[in-house]
Amino acid sequence: MTDEASMHQASGPGVDDNSSSLPAPPVITEQAQALLNSITGKQKAAILMLAVGQEKSAAIFKSLHEDEIRDISVAMSQLGMVKADLVEAVLADFSRNFEVSDGIVGTYETTEEYLKRVGVPSDLVEKIMEDIRGPSGRSVWEKMANMPETALANYLRNEQPQTVAVILSYLPPAYVSRVLTQFSEDFAMDVIMRILHMSSVSRDVIESLENTLRRDLVSTFGRSTKRDSYAFVAEVFNNFDRKTETTLTEILGQRNHDDMEKVNKLKFTFDDIKRLMHEDMMRVMNAINKDPEAKAKLPLALKGSSKDIKKIFLDCMSKRAGVILDDEIANLGPVRMKDAESAQIYIISIIKDLSNDGEIDISPNSSEDELIE
Repeated sequence: MTDEASMHQASGPGVDDNSSSLPAPPVITEQAQALLNSITGKQKAAILMLAVGQEKSAAIFKSLHEDEIRDISVAMSQLGMVKADLVEAVLADFSRNFEVSDGIVGTYETTEEYLKRVGVPSDLVEKIMEDIRGPSGRSVWEKMANMPETALANYLRNEQPQTVAVILSYLPPAYVSRVLTQFSEDFAMDVIMRILHMSSVSRDVIESLENTLRRDLVSTFGRSTKRDSYAFVAEVFNNFDRKTETTLTEILGQRNHDDMEKVNKLKFTFDDIKRLMHEDMMRVMNAINKDPEAKAKLPLALKGSSKDIKKIFLDCMSKRAGVILDDEIANLGPVRMKDAESAQIYIISIIKDLSNDGEIDISPNSSEDELIE
């Protein structure tokens, strides 16, 4: 036997280019191609994995990187009902002879179960599913934050302060401030104290709480993250109206002076604008001018501020622009303090965004920060 013949035999049947034993590649029709063009590559991979089944795709998953598994898992969980013609188009695109009669369904539950069955480590499955159901998902916490604050307050009113603290710690600070104002001052402060001193809550407790909330209030998935309790309470206080903020700060100081000091250091009120450097204020004014809503709210915000704060803004403007702003403030006439404070909170949100992006520094001045001329 010649070397060429030996190599051909070792390679097995069906290798010869002239062999007719290989099946012809599936033909991609124009209709199938149109379907393929309507989905992403990640969606194609997700459909393929579901279509070939858990056992056959397990080996493929094991050879993928974590980011690739996450991308496919996200796409898989969002598929919903996939019609059979799209499944067949995807399979044909991968040159596979496969027939599906009823289509397949990709949901959050099937994706999580699928990952577990194909051998993805349980800790990685939990991490991937957390990413899927996180901020971009419709979590139980996000649904709660869209409820009227009076409805949630009424639901929580008979709960223990510790339970209320855990629930509110997963909601946006601005929303939490509105919920707390529905409670008595003593109950609200009990909740705040528990948020400040809350230890890490176990996953089992969070899941049990989410299941209860999902059953009683909403129908969706939740998330669990640990955030800085003092920073969170500071944000809540930032969103109180001035009277509530002053009252609860005083009560907090009576309960625990150290806690009050820590929260105060993290708070940023409209009056705290005076501690910003001029260069930072110039950046703030630039951001306000680029935001139509902020620009419209500035006169109202300054209507309820001190002359010193007003001067800080005027110093960042041309003389002509300053005159126009003065006129706009004067033309407002009497305004409700509540409206002025709401406008100030919006301006503060602009400042906070700049700070979070590292463009300005809003930290309190200290002796180390003082400039020597």
